[in-house]
Amino acid sequence: MSTTILNPPFLTLNEISATYPDESGGLHALDRVSFSVQPSEFVCVLGPSGSGKSTLLRIIAGLLSPTQGVVDFCNQGSPRIGFVFQTPNLMPWRSVRQNISLPLEIEHHEPDAAQRKVDDLIELVGLQGFENSLPRDLSGGMAQRVSLARALAHDPDILLLDEPFGQLDALTRERMWTELSRIWQARQKTLIMVTHSISEALFMADRVLVLTARPGKIKLDLEVPLPRPRVDEMRYTPVFGEMSRTLKNAIE
Repeated sequence: MSTTILNPPFLTLNEISATYPDESGGLHALDRVSFSVQPSEFVCVLGPSGSGKSTLLRIIAGLLSPTQGVVDFCNQGSPRIGFVFQTPNLMPWRSVRQNISLPLEIEHHEPDAAQRKVDDLIELVGLQGFENSLPRDLSGGMAQRVSLARALAHDPDILLLDEPFGQLDALTRERMWTELSRIWQARQKTLIMVTHSISEALFMADRVLVLTARPGKIKLDLEVPLPRPRVDEMRYTPVFGEMSRTLKNAIE
C-alpha cells in the first residue's frame, strides 16, 4: 500500500481577522481567514470591493498586524518578501536600471555583481533597450515591468502583487498576464496576487481563493487544472468557461 507524502506548506494563515478602528466601533475587514500555500504555488485572491483582499496581502507582508490569528511561514524564519503595488511607485529621477538596482544598493551588494543581476532582470522582464529611460518615458505596462523586476532584485522567497495590472488598458493587461506567467515559471517563486478579474485569475493561478463581502471570509478555494504554459486559446474552452461561472457565482 503506497502512502502519499505531502510537502509541508510554505505559508499558513490561521484564523486571521482584522478590524480597523473607527468612531463607530471598528471596521471589520477580515473574519477568521485560514488557508495554506505550497512552495512555488501561484495563488490569486478574488472578491468584491471592500472584501479585505488588500488587507490580507498587507498582513502577509507584515505591513499590518492582524487583530486575531497567526501568519506562519513554515520553517522559513524571516522570509524575504517582494511586493508589487497597483501603481509602480518608481523614483522619477532614476532610470530603469537605477530603479531596479535600488534594493541591491540598500543591501550594499558588490557593484559589479549587482549590475550583472540587474542586466539579467532587465532581460527577464523584456526591457532591453530601455535601461537608461526615465519613468516618464515608459508606458504603463513597461513601468510595471520595472516594478516587478525591482521586487525580484533581492531574490524574495515570496512575491505579493496587489492588482498590479488594474490601471492598464485591456490589451496591455492581457499581454502582462502572459509575461507574468512566463516570469513566474522562470523563477518559480511562491506568489499571491490580488485581482478583480476572473479571467486574469484563471489564466495565471494554480488556485483561486474567493472572499465574501466584508468582513472577508474564504467562500471558495478553487484549483485551476489548466496545463502550463497557459495560452490565450484556453480562455475560450468549455472548462475555462465553467470555472469562470463558478467564480462569478461565488463572488455574487
